[in-house]
Amino acid sequence: MTTTSPPVTLDDVRHAAERLWGVAHRTPVLRSRTLDALVGAEVHLKCENFQRGGAFKFRGAYHAASRLSPEQLSRGIAAYSSGNHAQAVALAARELGTTALIVMPEDAPRSKRAATEGYGAEVVTYDRYTGDRVALAETLAIERGLTVVPPYDHPDVIAGQGTAALELLDETGGLDLLIAPVGGGGLIAGSATAVKGLHPRAQVIGVEPD
Repeated sequence: MTTTSPPVTLDDVRHAAERLWGVAHRTPVLRSRTLDALVGAEVHLKCENFQRGGAFKFRGAYHAASRLSPEQLSRGIAAYSSGNHAQAVALAARELGTTALIVMPEDAPRSKRAATEGYGAEVVTYDRYTGDRVALAETLAIERGLTVVPPYDHPDVIAGQGTAALELLDETGGLDLLIAPVGGGGLIAGSATAVKGLHPRAQVIGVEPD
């Protein structure tokens, strides 16, 4: 019987936290007595809306980009996103002294595009109903020699996102249950890695809009 190591470990999340120290915000953990009473439990809210770029995405984007070689960074990075990851990669590129090309749908929120361009990224648009954002980004990356930083399905991105849960546990100690939003899966994958690595009996549940 053969076994394989998980793509991301607790140590990976810890190393990501070291790289993000002083770069990403350590976001606050808030409490609400009203919410506690409604659910009959102590609830701790990790406020990643106060993260740089307005979302947890900056953690993974910066961590992944910061692990690229100097040669890769000198050529620039690329990403595909309709909003938060776009801003995160654009901001990470600026912080690391490189350039970013972002593939965004034509109907992306104007505020998201403006923020992405405000961080200095070049935005290339496509029709989300007829175009393939991944194929377009990869084609442009090959043509320009860029490195693609995907929004969730990458070990360095997952490890970076997991630092949010690591910070939460640092403040709260053990948790019985962690609830995390699920889109692509990067946040919950990293969060589960951190939580299960420190408190194996804790539950991790993903939620998404109904």
